[in-house]
Amino acid sequence: MASRIEHRAAFPVPAKAVHAAFVDRDFLAERLRVLGGKDARLIDYTERGAEVVFRLRQGVDAARLPSVARTVIKGDLVVERTEGWRPDGTGFAGDTTAAVSGVPGDIKGRFALVDSGSGSVWTTSGEVKVRIPFVGGKVESVIAEQVGRLLAAEAEFTATWLAEHGG
Repeated sequence: MASRIEHRAAFPVPAKAVHAAFVDRDFLAERLRVLGGKDARLIDYTERGAEVVFRLRQGVDAARLPSVARTVIKGDLVVERTEGWRPDGTGFAGDTTAAVSGVPGDIKGRFALVDSGSGSVWTTSGEVKVRIPFVGGKVESVIAEQVGRLLAAEAEFTATWLAEHGG
Protein backbone atom coordinates (compact mmCIF):
# COMPACT_ATOMS: atom_id res chain seq x y z
CA MET A 1 0.00 0.00 0.00
CA ALA A 2 1.31 3.45 -0.91
CA SER A 3 1.57 6.52 1.35
CA ARG A 4 -0.16 9.64 0.03
CA ILE A 5 1.42 13.05 -0.46
CA GLU A 6 -0.81 16.14 -0.53
CA HIS A 7 0.49 19.70 -0.55
CA ARG A 8 -0.99 23.13 -1.27
CA ALA A 9 0.70 26.52 -1.44
CA ALA A 10 -0.70 29.94 -2.32
CA PHE A 11 1.28 32.76 -3.92
CA PRO A 12 0.34 36.46 -4.22
CA VAL A 13 1.24 36.53 -7.93
CA PRO A 14 -0.37 34.98 -11.04
CA ALA A 15 0.32 31.37 -12.01
CA LYS A 16 2.28 32.55 -15.06
CA ALA A 17 4.88 34.25 -12.80
CA VAL A 18 5.18 31.21 -10.52
CA HIS A 19 5.53 28.88 -13.48
CA ALA A 20 8.23 31.12 -14.98
CA ALA A 21 10.18 30.77 -11.73
CA PHE A 22 9.59 27.01 -11.41
CA VAL A 23 11.19 26.36 -14.82
CA ASP A 24 13.93 29.03 -14.68
CA ARG A 25 17.46 27.57 -14.64
CA ASP A 26 18.77 30.26 -12.25
CA PHE A 27 15.84 29.65 -9.89
CA LEU A 28 16.45 25.89 -9.95
CA ALA A 29 20.19 26.33 -9.33
CA GLU A 30 19.57 28.63 -6.36
CA ARG A 31 16.81 26.43 -4.94
CA LEU A 32 19.16 23.45 -5.11
CA ARG A 33 21.96 25.45 -3.51
CA VAL A 34 19.71 26.47 -0.62
CA LEU A 35 17.52 23.38 -0.19
CA GLY A 36 19.09 20.57 -2.21
CA GLY A 37 21.41 19.15 0.41
CA LYS A 38 24.55 17.16 -0.22
CA ASP A 39 25.84 17.08 -3.83
CA ALA A 40 22.67 18.70 -5.21
CA ARG A 41 22.62 19.61 -8.87
CA LEU A 42 20.59 20.07 -12.02
CA ILE A 43 21.34 16.97 -14.09
CA ASP A 44 19.29 17.65 -17.22
CA TYR A 45 17.09 20.43 -18.59
CA THR A 46 15.07 20.18 -21.82
CA GLU A 47 12.54 22.47 -23.46
CA ARG A 48 10.10 20.77 -25.83
CA GLY A 49 7.90 23.51 -27.24
CA ALA A 50 5.84 24.77 -24.30
CA GLU A 51 6.89 21.86 -22.07
CA VAL A 52 9.94 22.00 -19.80
CA VAL A 53 11.40 18.82 -18.33
CA PHE A 54 14.28 18.73 -15.87
CA ARG A 55 16.01 16.24 -13.62
CA LEU A 56 17.47 17.13 -10.23
CA ARG A 57 19.70 15.31 -7.78
CA GLN A 58 19.26 16.09 -4.10
CA GLY A 59 20.96 14.57 -1.07
CA VAL A 60 20.30 14.02 2.60
CA ASP A 61 23.13 13.19 4.98
CA ALA A 62 22.62 9.76 6.59
CA ALA A 63 22.89 11.31 10.07
CA ARG A 64 19.73 13.37 9.41
CA LEU A 65 17.59 10.32 8.54
CA PRO A 66 15.18 8.80 11.08
CA SER A 67 16.36 5.49 12.53
CA VAL A 68 13.75 3.44 10.64
CA ALA A 69 15.10 4.82 7.36
CA ARG A 70 18.71 4.13 8.36
CA THR A 71 17.88 0.44 8.81
CA VAL A 72 17.09 0.26 5.08
CA ILE A 73 19.21 3.02 3.54
CA LYS A 74 22.91 2.46 3.95
CA GLY A 75 24.76 5.76 3.75
CA ASP A 76 23.49 9.07 2.47
CA LEU A 77 20.11 9.31 0.79
CA VAL A 78 20.24 10.45 -2.84
CA VAL A 79 17.03 11.43 -4.61
CA GLU A 80 16.83 11.79 -8.38
CA ARG A 81 13.70 13.67 -9.31
CA THR A 82 12.26 14.47 -12.73
CA GLU A 83 9.66 17.20 -13.26
CA GLY A 84 7.77 18.10 -16.40
CA TRP A 85 5.72 21.31 -16.65
CA ARG A 86 3.33 22.38 -19.42
CA PRO A 87 0.48 24.81 -19.92
CA ASP A 88 -3.00 23.34 -19.73
CA GLY A 89 -6.48 24.81 -20.12
CA THR A 90 -6.61 26.22 -16.58
CA GLY A 91 -3.00 27.24 -15.92
CA PHE A 92 -0.08 24.83 -15.73
CA ALA A 93 0.19 21.13 -15.00
CA GLY A 94 3.13 18.95 -14.15
CA ASP A 95 4.21 15.44 -13.36
CA THR A 96 7.05 14.26 -11.19
CA THR A 97 8.77 10.98 -10.50
CA ALA A 98 11.57 10.30 -8.09
CA ALA A 99 13.76 7.43 -7.08
CA VAL A 100 15.55 7.14 -3.74
CA SER A 101 18.96 5.44 -3.66
CA GLY A 102 18.95 2.07 -1.97
CA VAL A 103 15.16 1.94 -1.68
CA PRO A 104 13.15 -0.34 -3.98
CA GLY A 105 10.19 1.78 -4.87
CA ASP A 106 9.27 5.14 -6.29
CA ILE A 107 7.57 8.47 -5.80
CA LYS A 108 5.02 9.75 -8.30
CA GLY A 109 3.06 12.96 -8.29
CA ARG A 110 1.02 15.48 -10.23
CA PHE A 111 1.09 19.26 -9.98
CA ALA A 112 -1.48 21.91 -10.78
CA LEU A 113 -0.74 25.63 -10.79
CA VAL A 114 -3.76 27.89 -11.33
CA ASP A 115 -4.77 31.50 -10.86
CA SER A 116 -6.86 32.07 -7.76
CA GLY A 117 -8.21 35.46 -6.73
CA SER A 118 -5.37 37.96 -7.03
CA GLY A 119 -2.70 35.26 -6.87
CA SER A 120 -2.25 31.58 -7.60
CA VAL A 121 -2.37 28.16 -5.98
CA TRP A 122 0.05 25.26 -6.45
CA THR A 123 -1.24 21.81 -5.49
CA THR A 124 0.62 18.53 -5.44
CA SER A 125 -0.82 15.07 -5.03
CA GLY A 126 1.16 11.90 -5.18
CA GLU A 127 2.24 8.72 -3.54
CA VAL A 128 5.29 6.93 -2.22
CA LYS A 129 5.58 3.21 -2.78
CA VAL A 130 8.32 1.17 -1.08
CA ARG A 131 8.63 -2.52 -1.81
CA ILE A 132 10.28 -3.89 1.34
CA PRO A 133 8.53 -6.59 3.38
CA PHE A 134 7.51 -5.65 6.93
CA VAL A 135 9.08 -2.16 7.08
CA GLY A 136 8.00 -0.78 3.68
CA GLY A 137 5.01 1.07 5.12
CA LYS A 138 7.11 2.75 7.81
CA VAL A 139 9.73 3.82 5.28
CA GLU A 140 6.97 5.11 2.96
CA SER A 141 5.57 7.23 5.77
CA VAL A 142 8.99 8.70 6.55
CA ILE A 143 9.64 9.51 2.88
CA ALA A 144 6.14 11.00 2.40
CA GLU A 145 6.67 13.20 5.48
CA GLN A 146 10.07 14.35 4.18
CA VAL A 147 8.61 15.11 0.73
CA GLY A 148 5.87 17.18 2.37
CA ARG A 149 8.48 19.16 4.29
CA LEU A 150 10.53 19.65 1.12
CA LEU A 151 7.49 20.91 -0.81
CA ALA A 152 6.70 23.37 1.98
CA ALA A 153 10.31 24.61 1.98
CA GLU A 154 10.26 24.91 -1.82
CA ALA A 155 7.03 26.93 -1.66
CA GLU A 156 8.57 29.26 0.93
CA PHE A 157 11.72 29.60 -1.18
CA THR A 158 9.58 30.35 -4.26
CA ALA A 159 7.62 33.08 -2.45
CA THR A 160 10.87 34.73 -1.36
CA TRP A 161 12.36 34.41 -4.85
CA LEU A 162 9.30 35.97 -6.47
CA ALA A 163 9.33 38.87 -3.99
CA GLU A 164 13.04 39.51 -4.59
CA HIS A 165 12.89 39.14 -8.38
CA GLY A 166 9.68 41.06 -9.04
CA GLY A 167 7.50 38.03 -9.75
